[in-house]
Amino acid sequence: MEERIQKLMAQAGIGSRRDCEKLIADGRVTVNGRRAKLGNKANPATDTIVVNGRVIKPQKTEAIYVALHKPKGVISSLDDELEEGRTTVRDLVSLPGHLYPVGRLDKQTTGLILMTNDGDLAHKLTHPRYGHEKTYKVVVEGRISQEALARWQEGVYLDGRKTIPAKITVIQHDVSFTRLEIVMREGRKRQIRRVANMLGYPVRQLVREKIGTLMLGNLKAGDWRHLTMKEVAALKTAVASVKAKRPYRKSANRAGKKSGRRKSQGRRTK
Repeated sequence: MEERIQKLMAQAGIGSRRDCEKLIADGRVTVNGRRAKLGNKANPATDTIVVNGRVIKPQKTEAIYVALHKPKGVISSLDDELEEGRTTVRDLVSLPGHLYPVGRLDKQTTGLILMTNDGDLAHKLTHPRYGHEKTYKVVVEGRISQEALARWQEGVYLDGRKTIPAKITVIQHDVSFTRLEIVMREGRKRQIRRVANMLGYPVRQLVREKIGTLMLGNLKAGDWRHLTMKEVAALKTAVASVKAKRPYRKSANRAGKKSGRRKSQGRRTK
């Protein structure tokens, strides 16, 4: 049975679906000797898939789901690419197999990271088009103004593209700092820190407390635990519900566009 190549790669433990898509786009994947392209499919029973010169064998393995509290100073990667002896999130989880992080955090940020070998779930929890919420507790310098909060909530321009509106609640106002809860549906590189700096309120402390329905809870920094069956089911239900809504929105948009085109064409003929 044919499947998309990135899905087969994820099943083989190469990485998340998103990581696998990048490998394909970078030209590092071939199928039966031909360079693979995004959108291509293959049959693992009859086709030879090669990633970085190594033949992969997609197989169904036991799914592993781990909640990790990333401490400050640990990098959200599987390897220390700079070879500087830095601790990675993978170093903290003493389980065999290929686990990769869902929802990366910068080195100075602490909080919840999901580690899993379920590439499909990882992809749907991290890809922007699915819009899953992530919740952060943030402490910024100074007493943030209502004007700055409004700008942050509505979205600001980073790298020429406006950020998606965020939900922001003020938990505590003080003369020297403000404590916030921020709920976001996207996660660009160092986004919270960059927006806070842009508005003039640098981040003092940043902790991620939720990914979708999964909560950090009382997990101590550096510790990890297996997700319960109930937590895994809740994440999968949330993913499935978002996927189910998308065709309806797309068809509605298409219908509106077609209707608009017909109306405009009608006006031109009058």
